[in-house]
Amino acid sequence: MQALIYKRSVVRYLLTKGLNRFWPRTFFGRVAPLTLQEIDFKPPGPSWVVVRPRLCGICGSDLRLLKGAESFLLEPYASLPAVLGHETVGEVVQAPPGSEWVPGDRVVVEPILPCEVRGLPPCRFCAAGQYNLCENFLAGDLAPGAILGFTQGVGGGMAEMMAAHPSRLVRVPENVPDEAAVLVDSLASALQPLLDNFPEDKDLVVIYGAGIIGQHLLRLLRALGSAARVVMVSRYRFQEELAMAGGAEVILSNPDRAALGGAVGARLVPTTLGGGNLEGGAQWFFDCVGSTRSLQEGLLSLRGRGTYVMVGTAGTLGPLDISSLWFRELRLTGSSMYAHGVRRGRRVRTYEQAVELLARGDYPYQGLVSHLFRLRDYRRAFKTAFDKRRHQSLKVVLDLRA
Repeated sequence: MQALIYKRSVVRYLLTKGLNRFWPRTFFGRVAPLTLQEIDFKPPGPSWVVVRPRLCGICGSDLRLLKGAESFLLEPYASLPAVLGHETVGEVVQAPPGSEWVPGDRVVVEPILPCEVRGLPPCRFCAAGQYNLCENFLAGDLAPGAILGFTQGVGGGMAEMMAAHPSRLVRVPENVPDEAAVLVDSLASALQPLLDNFPEDKDLVVIYGAGIIGQHLLRLLRALGSAARVVMVSRYRFQEELAMAGGAEVILSNPDRAALGGAVGARLVPTTLGGGNLEGGAQWFFDCVGSTRSLQEGLLSLRGRGTYVMVGTAGTLGPLDISSLWFRELRLTGSSMYAHGVRRGRRVRTYEQAVELLARGDYPYQGLVSHLFRLRDYRRAFKTAFDKRRHQSLKVVLDLRA
């Protein structure tokens, strides 16, 4: 079968890292250690379900890998070579006897590889349903890795065939088209931080970043019944238009500190050096960018005892002034992937909730999938995903349907 393979090459990784420092919106397809090739397909074990991918989304973590921008400290939680792709909607081809799955079932594949998948007794986090924090991503029957698409020997969605552990499958209802189902992974990634950090109706929320996760956060606040006021920060005009369609009340395009402060009701306090401080601000700041600037503005635009939530993946960041963390007693937290959360007083599986929200029929997902490409056109797909400004790309998807 054909599969898109990312191979280990320190030289090529560092070369793409260097090139992208100067041309950050360019995909260097001939330099990146990425090839479309024929490989033998073999499930990791007899209990795994064979799935034929239909659509597979390109995630920001895929782009960071191809830009050489991933954290060096996260290297142990991946193993190469690996078939890329972890945002997958597919069709069951073969299932083990006694399984609840039968050929023809349409499913999304939750890509996390915790204790249960690795043939291990549950660690303390898995036992509590928080398997996104599994302590055994480096142990068990599988190669080291936290998720499909970055783990040797377990496959990924950018291939003609893949395998998935039965516990990682969620059924897709008939009324949810493939183009909506492929959004489940990004939707779950936005849903988890809200389940864990849900604002009150009287609160003011900043969503910093209007890419796919920011767009989902905006829509989810309304879908989950929040009346909190939202200020959204975007970078491109097409993102603003999507945010307006998603119900944003205030949208700022690349605001300076004074403009952001004004939008959250804060007063700009001049400083001799450092660009000024803000007095007052929002209760919540959801950072969907994960950059030095977004973290800095988040620390400054929160009021006392406000909460900053890092949703966008970040590695090494530049110099920061973190005095507000101490001075205003802020709370900083991260949100990694998804597992379970609390909704309306009961514990729910986040991936299943994402599917249910899409199945309701009123979630405004239209326009969030911006581009579809065949697997053989993967270079064009990554070029489109890299350069959002030129192509107006939001969620770029590889189409593996016949």
